[in-house]
Amino acid sequence: MADDRNRSYDNESYVRSIRETDSEPDFMEETSSEIAEPIRHYDRSDEREGAGGAGFGWTALALSLLSLFMMPIILGAAGIIVGFIARRRGARTLGAWAIGIGIVSIIVKLFILPFYY
Repeated sequence: MADDRNRSYDNESYVRSIRETDSEPDFMEETSSEIAEPIRHYDRSDEREGAGGAGFGWTALALSLLSLFMMPIILGAAGIIVGFIARRRGARTLGAWAIGIGIVSIIVKLFILPFYY
């Protein structure tokens, strides 16, 4: 058998030769690991709750609570936005409470309070 490594193949004859020999030639190598960026696994379970976004979480909660008493549309929307930022930075519980209270404040202002004026 002649040295097939130096021979140039078109796709069809190459696939046929691989099927016949049932083994790949030595020149086939995996190179994507040298080119691709390594995969980084980030686990948030070991982080403390709110380590990076506690300030944003408390600010969002304060805005949402203030929106229950004055300017519900503006402060409620601000509390919701800052609550999403807090959740992205790690303060999941504070952010979720701020988002929920902000939504409740806006709903009360738009759908319930008009019946009492």
